[in-house]
Amino acid sequence: MKTGLAGILSVLICIAGWLSVAAADQETQESQIPAGMVRGAIDPELLATAYRGGERLRFDVSYTGGLKLGELHIEVTRLDERPDSYQIHARVTTDNGLFSALYPIEDVHVTKVSGPQRLPYYYEVWQQEGFNYEAHRVTKYDQRRGRIAYWHNEKPAEIFEVGGDIQNEFSSFFASRVMELVPGRPFVVSTFADYQRNEVVVMVRDREQVVETLFDSVETVVVEPIMKFSGLYDKRGDTVIWYTDDRCRVPVLVNSKLLIGSLTARLVAYHNPACPDYHARVTEKYQDEYRENEAETK
Repeated sequence: MKTGLAGILSVLICIAGWLSVAAADQETQESQIPAGMVRGAIDPELLATAYRGGERLRFDVSYTGGLKLGELHIEVTRLDERPDSYQIHARVTTDNGLFSALYPIEDVHVTKVSGPQRLPYYYEVWQQEGFNYEAHRVTKYDQRRGRIAYWHNEKPAEIFEVGGDIQNEFSSFFASRVMELVPGRPFVVSTFADYQRNEVVVMVRDREQVVETLFDSVETVVVEPIMKFSGLYDKRGDTVIWYTDDRCRVPVLVNSKLLIGSLTARLVAYHNPACPDYHARVTEKYQDEYRENEAETK
């Protein structure tokens, strides 16, 4: 388990480090859902814009006071491996960050999902942190049998029985993004993390206008996952996410409290042809970089 700067930079991509509740069978799992809450259900209409592939997001990650620590790049692409399958590719890096020369980080996470509920069937992680730490992890999900196989580096596979349908830390973030978000109506998403099934509580706080975003002033819906376990990274503290309050559900801002200070992940570039109002937006300081990249690909 990695901590410190690696954990700080990865708070955003481990948004599903939520409420940890172990479960032995389906009946027990259902009984552990807090009274009055329902399981979250994906809205098919939102899948047409917010989770259809062709989406790229770039975040600057900074510490209290605006000190930039690194960047997070996420891309969702359509696959042909299975019916209705997609890949979530996330890259965490200290590039252009304050400590990039002292403690470089280059972590890549790939989650493959399929079906109307976008359930994961494959997850792979490559970690390069500091000057001497490397790790490789592979997780395969058998959703039909409720079984998960996990490999870490060259160690033998570990098998986990998790019961019914389940998300992972990345897919649960994207899945909850396209569920019904009504202030005051929390819901639950089942997530595999810390080697067990967890019934994740997602709090929907309020609607709020956020002025300083990549898209100027936007109306947002404020969501707070209850983070109680570590997951891939050691992370504790309250995390709040601001999504655009429309069919695109773009995460424009994330704030996570730390023991000292807080962490902010701010969207600085967005690409999604299905959302023309937000498509091809890049903050001013990165516009030259994007123009150069576009020229090289032509």
